[in-house]
Amino acid sequence: MARISNGFITGLNILTLLIAFSALGLSLWFHVKPDSTCQRVTRMPLLIVGAALLLISVAGLVGSCCRVSILLWLYLSVLFVMIIGLIIFTLFTIIVTNKGVGRALSNRGVGDQRLGDYSRWLQKYVVNAKNWDEIKSCLVEVKLCQTIEGGMDEDFYKQKLSHIQSGCCKPPSYCGLEFENATSWRMPKNGPAVPDPDCRTWSNDVKQLCFDCEACKTAILDNIKREWRVLALINICIIVFVTIVYSVGCCALRNNHSYGYMKHRGGPYA
Repeated sequence: MARISNGFITGLNILTLLIAFSALGLSLWFHVKPDSTCQRVTRMPLLIVGAALLLISVAGLVGSCCRVSILLWLYLSVLFVMIIGLIIFTLFTIIVTNKGVGRALSNRGVGDQRLGDYSRWLQKYVVNAKNWDEIKSCLVEVKLCQTIEGGMDEDFYKQKLSHIQSGCCKPPSYCGLEFENATSWRMPKNGPAVPDPDCRTWSNDVKQLCFDCEACKTAILDNIKREWRVLALINICIIVFVTIVYSVGCCALRNNHSYGYMKHRGGPYA
């Protein structure tokens, strides 16, 4: 029985090791090469989970293969803490990306989605000066808006723009600005059609455009919300898997004690 449980936990830890390397590799890829939506929020959770799984799987492999009980104790203790941490983080992710929670915390979410549709924590974390400057620099670096075709007014509106391109690369439609080309819009002589701050924030400078508009920040937050919900689903799968590993690890530790006891008594394990 000891050999079966130790062999099983060894196999599970090898699988955990592969998952850890995948998470670390994906996180490092996001650090080196930003994607077109400039989402950097998932990098740190992936890095932390990957590093934790790597340390845990190595300790579990050594503890199960060499029957080192102290390593198995450490392994199970860290695994238990990780399970609790993942549960807390998953619940936190669901709360801060829940539209109803955001609206309950702010009365600004009326009509189309606005910043008030999101929790204050998510707004504060993403839209603060430091993070937003990094996101804007990234949007310029990946030439998000330069990929939009120009042409005539009718051709421009026929294009299927992404949510982020629609929010960051053109002024809101209700402003009534006159189309010149994909990144250049002319303000009417009488001013914008509605007194919305985004209408005045728009700039024809390709490094500015509508990157400081509420519409752009809302589009980025909406994309982050979707990514974090996917991350929450991944975390749930990891929690289930790690809980199975934890249960098998407990069996392996108990069997190691039995193995040591029988060896000391000169029983059949000796």
